[in-house]
Amino acid sequence: MGCGCGGNGDGGCGGDAKADNPNQAPGVQEIVPDPVLLEALAEADVETSAELIASSEQEWPRIKVNGVGIAQEDIARELQYHPASTRQEAVFLASQALVLRELLRQRANALNINVKAMDGESEEEAVTRVLIEREVVMPSADQATCRQYFENNRQRFASAPLLAARHILLGCPADDAEERSRQREVAEQLIAQLQDNPARFAELAMGRSDCPSKAQNGSLGQISQGQTVPEFERQLFRLQPGLAPQPLESRYGFHVVFVDQRIEGQLLPFEAVHKGIQAELDQRVWQVAVAQYLKNLVGEAQIQGIALDGADGPLMQ
Repeated sequence: MGCGCGGNGDGGCGGDAKADNPNQAPGVQEIVPDPVLLEALAEADVETSAELIASSEQEWPRIKVNGVGIAQEDIARELQYHPASTRQEAVFLASQALVLRELLRQRANALNINVKAMDGESEEEAVTRVLIEREVVMPSADQATCRQYFENNRQRFASAPLLAARHILLGCPADDAEERSRQREVAEQLIAQLQDNPARFAELAMGRSDCPSKAQNGSLGQISQGQTVPEFERQLFRLQPGLAPQPLESRYGFHVVFVDQRIEGQLLPFEAVHKGIQAELDQRVWQVAVAQYLKNLVGEAQIQGIALDGADGPLMQ
């Protein structure tokens, strides 16, 4: 039975185009995020969101955007892309998405944007991409900002730890709740036996494990991140040397794990992560800038049938 446990040898079984002059078009002005935003992002690990708030009491709101109606059939088709806890919330989200698409379409038409779609994108996606590139001007994080973020989040930038571990897999189907409960109890019993006599690990692995690594007394060899299935890896790399006090659960069953050695990752130099930090900060500022741009479009528009958080919302302020 494949266990997805990874390992570095025989042990384990592995895991599984140009537009016309925009200045001729009236309406929304370019949105240029305040460069101070970069500094604020560098000071802390901040989550940003481009979410707008929509509300309507109608099951199928009758919506118009600058006089252009949003068909209720379109709202119904859009619902599938907006799963939510209630139907009403899904209707709000679908309506909101269609309003924003219509605003972007109208703005692109005002700017006479015509562009050839690249491979893998629709004509609408291509027009939206060019529109955002033109109207959302974004400063790039400079080296000083990146270094400040690096110093404030030092522990994030380290190589992955390396573990040498053994395990006993008690295999069971992921969808068999009764068998899973039974195998968890067996795993806990094995842990109790090993706490009394750790030297029995090889014996128990050869006799009880459902992983091919039992031929190596349960040894997985040296494991680094990315060599195991994610749910097993998340638990494994939290362990310190010694016998894990609780079984680790994965899609394959329950693992009794003994960590023989743990080599902590090494802190990486700024030069090794500079480009990644810059890309992350630039992406965050881009998200905020696009949110501001959308809110600005909403604030300039005449929208009926749905209330959106526009240019006077908290983020714009």
